[in-house]
Amino acid sequence: MMKLYDALIEEVLSLTGQAQVQSCSGKAWQQTDDFEMVMKKDMAYELGGGSLPAVSGLFFTSDESLVPEDEVLLFGPDLPQLETDSSYARITLLKVEENSFAGEDEAYEQLRKIEYTRYHVFPRGYMMRISAAGMREPVRIAKKALREGMTFEKVGRLFIEGYHTHPKVECATILFITQPDFPYEKLAMLAKKGEEITASLHRIFDNLVMDCRACSLKPVCDEVEGLRSLHFQAAGVAMK
Repeated sequence: MMKLYDALIEEVLSLTGQAQVQSCSGKAWQQTDDFEMVMKKDMAYELGGGSLPAVSGLFFTSDESLVPEDEVLLFGPDLPQLETDSSYARITLLKVEENSFAGEDEAYEQLRKIEYTRYHVFPRGYMMRISAAGMREPVRIAKKALREGMTFEKVGRLFIEGYHTHPKVECATILFITQPDFPYEKLAMLAKKGEEITASLHRIFDNLVMDCRACSLKPVCDEVEGLRSLHFQAAGVAMK
């Protein structure tokens, strides 16, 4: 089941082949107990603010070659090097055990629970304004946090710790992108396809639509190898 995302992950990694590996041996950035407001007067700059790209994406795999270990990758300037509003993307790649779910219903439920981790990680001085519908994640960076040494590596480490609160997650790669000339539109398209795959799993396991012609997610099944066969397998129907 986790192989459904692999082709998308490979495309993401091909776009970011020159990303710098950040050390994961240090301490994670500090976390607040709840959402922290960063006012404009306290803000150094905004990642993905206004009309700038602010891409967020999450992909799952069971392939160790795609996500071999906990890792933070950076493509572009780090937080201390940025001086003004910047284009931005945060992509999460998670390795989970292929056969770790008791059944299809549990698989979808657990994947969504893992996804919602981002709503429960609150890096101090790093105010995420998540728009799930728009798949955007602009971030306000506090001046004080920069003075105290906040970096993407430390923030990424905090996210990794959050994902490891789920026993199904074996390792995680957090990829931050701030490169001005990066193909953010292409990355956003890949992130959208990843979300469509997860949504398709929900449609499959709830067995809502068995007529492909009437299903709004037919284009996803047409494009993602193995998704249609999984649909029919879950319903106990032989493919024609």
